[in-house]
Amino acid sequence: MPWDLVKLNSGYEMPTIAFGTWKMGNGDGPISQDYSCDAPNFIVMQLPRDEIFITTKYSGLNGLDMRTSIDNSLKNLGVSYVDLYLIHSPRLAVPDIPTAWKQMEEIKKDGLAKSIGVSNFGVKDMAVLLATAEIKPAANQILLHPYVYTTQAPIIEYAQAHDIVIEGYSSLIPITQRPGGPVDVPVNKLAKKYDVTPDQILMAWVKHKGAVVVTTSSKKDRLEGCLNAGNLSLADEEIMAIDLAGSEGERLYGARKAFLKGTGLLLACAILVGLYNYMCH
Repeated sequence: MPWDLVKLNSGYEMPTIAFGTWKMGNGDGPISQDYSCDAPNFIVMQLPRDEIFITTKYSGLNGLDMRTSIDNSLKNLGVSYVDLYLIHSPRLAVPDIPTAWKQMEEIKKDGLAKSIGVSNFGVKDMAVLLATAEIKPAANQILLHPYVYTTQAPIIEYAQAHDIVIEGYSSLIPITQRPGGPVDVPVNKLAKKYDVTPDQILMAWVKHKGAVVVTTSSKKDRLEGCLNAGNLSLADEEIMAIDLAGSEGERLYGARKAFLKGTGLLLACAILVGLYNYMCH
């Protein structure tokens, strides 16, 4: 299949495309801890455990501590461990980042999570964490689309320098939340050139940045489109065209407004499916 695996600094491998469960809490599909509970265990049980990669987050739901939260998540998921456990944001690292991270390290040592990481951490947050960390975060899941790329570039570069995988969520915002913006021009042009959809172009853009794509859909054709996007490789000059349009949009909309709009679309729980087998079942 088109999406490769990426080696985490924990020694485990993770698919480079993730299926997020945000916006699917309708009683018919999985929802995240942040929106009442984790994915129902029937999602997990449909495939052998070693064929799926499950990520969930500590979101401070109901004021529960980290250990209680992961225990509840495992119970709701019907599994004995998750593949990746994330702190949802720096503000949830209480009472402070070093203390919270020590709790995450204990969760990993106890075998409740194979890998641990963070979400929405900036350079300063990450520097504070790494200053006392025994175990480095395996991943940092962040908002990533062309209208915030300039703002996010420092943490992407910082993560790469420290062997931390970046996961990008809400990457389709330019076409779903900001239609008619500057990015539409190069994206639509490339979609026509390669006979693909605009969302596939944006996923290819994220992939080119070296980030894991975090997307979501409940429709088979959309899921197949996500898989097919892995076959798409954009040239450097095509990526640059999207980057330039993104910078223009970031100035137009304002980085803060664009950023806040995206953080309202947090994918609080992602089930990273071993997509090599997912569509075959």
